[in-house]
Amino acid sequence: MILEELAFLALAAIAVGTALLALLSRELVHTILWVSVFFVALAGLYFLLSAPFLGVLQLGVYAGAVTILLLFGVMVTRKRIFAREVATGIGPVPLGLAVLAIIVLSVVAASLPQPATPVRSYDVAQLSATLFGVDGAWLIVLGLVMLSALSGAIYLVREGRE
Repeated sequence: MILEELAFLALAAIAVGTALLALLSRELVHTILWVSVFFVALAGLYFLLSAPFLGVLQLGVYAGAVTILLLFGVMVTRKRIFAREVATGIGPVPLGLAVLAIIVLSVVAASLPQPATPVRSYDVAQLSATLFGVDGAWLIVLGLVMLSALSGAIYLVREGRE
């Protein structure tokens, strides 16, 4: 095996393992942390597949912003985020149905004919200019507004406030 195949297998194993741990975790915060590790592993898979723009977006949007949003959502709504009453996770029946669905979808996907169209590459600079060229300044303003809202939420939920 070559190094890229080993890296792909390692990242795929990490992604599947952390996805299962996120589903089976009983603590809400632990679930969010396992999901963030899953997002990072998925970004690594994008980099291995020669899609650096998608990898950076995965890291920035999902591993960064979505994870922080979920953590602050839990912090704002719950007083004790590590308490036992915040139990999540799934039982054996939904887990069995998920495994059955994976098996059925794998069999159906294996029986489908493979597409003959080649994969096209894209120019990252052109895609970035298209996405952020004119609206880049507005995205920065939006980020600052979200940062101020986050600061306000932290101020409102802190414990020693009088």
